[in-house]
Amino acid sequence: MEKKFFEAPTIHIGSVDINVRDLENSLLFYKGVLGFQVLEQTDRKAVLTADGKNALITINQPKDVIPKQQRTTGLYHFAILLPSRADLAAFLKHFIGTGLADRLGFGAADHVVSEALYFSDPDGNGIEIAHDRPASDWSWTAGQVTMRTDPLDGDGILSELKEEWKGMPADTVMGHIHLHVDDLEKAREFYIDGLGFDIVTNYPGALFTSHNGYHHHVAVNVWSGVGAPRPAVNSIGLNWYTLVFPDDSNLKETINQLENVGATITKEMNDYITEDPSGNKIKLIVRS
Repeated sequence: MEKKFFEAPTIHIGSVDINVRDLENSLLFYKGVLGFQVLEQTDRKAVLTADGKNALITINQPKDVIPKQQRTTGLYHFAILLPSRADLAAFLKHFIGTGLADRLGFGAADHVVSEALYFSDPDGNGIEIAHDRPASDWSWTAGQVTMRTDPLDGDGILSELKEEWKGMPADTVMGHIHLHVDDLEKAREFYIDGLGFDIVTNYPGALFTSHNGYHHHVAVNVWSGVGAPRPAVNSIGLNWYTLVFPDDSNLKETINQLENVGATITKEMNDYITEDPSGNKIKLIVRS
C-alpha cells in the first residue's frame, strides 16, 4: 500500500457509516471475524478502528431498522485496504478457518492493480478486503488504468503467509467505495466536474474515478437499474462516507465546484455535507 494515495495532497475516502440489524451481532463479526477494535460504543452505535485512533467504520442500529433493500441506489461495497500481500494471506487463511465463506457469499478476483476478496457482513453490506500491487506495476493508457476481473491465485497469496492473523493491521485504510447510482451521466458530472476526480476506467455500466493517480477512490454503477430508487433512510446500508481533504483551501475550492454543478452543501459543526445525484451522502472533512 502506497501512502501517497491516502495522505495530502490526495483527496481520499476516510470512513464509512452504515446501518445494521443488530449491533451486538455485528460486533461479533467486525471484531471477531474482521479484527477491528472498538473506538467508541453506545447502545446503538459503535465506531471501529484499526489503529486505535482513527475511525474506519461506524455501525448503527436504528430503532426501526428494516432489511437491506434490493435494486436501489446506495452501497455496493466498501474496500478495506491492507498494507501488504502477506496481510491478505493471513486474513484469507483466517477467514477460511471461520467456515463463514459460503454463508457470506465469498468471492475473489485479481484486478491487476490489486488482489481482492469479496463477501458481505451478516446484514448484506458489501465488503472487499484487498491489497494493492505497487503503483509502478500499474499500466496506464491515455489516462486510464488497466483493471480486469481475473481469477485470484489463492495458493500464491497463501504462499506469502508470514504469521497468523492478529486483527486489522494498524496501517489499514479505507481504500475505496463502490456505489449504486441511478444515472451514470449525472454521477459523472458530480464526481468529475464537482469533486474534481478523474475517470480512470470505463466499464460497462460503471465508472471508476480517483484523485492524484490512484486506481480508484470512488466507483459508481447503474447495475441496480437506471432510475433505481433510493433506499429508505432506516434500511440496512450506507448512511454516509467521508472524503478527506488536505486543507481548507482545497475544500473550499471543491465546494465552489459542487455548487457550480447544482449540488447542495450544508454545514454540520465542522463538516460540510453533500450528496451525489442518487442520494449517496458524503461528509467533506479536512484532515485533522
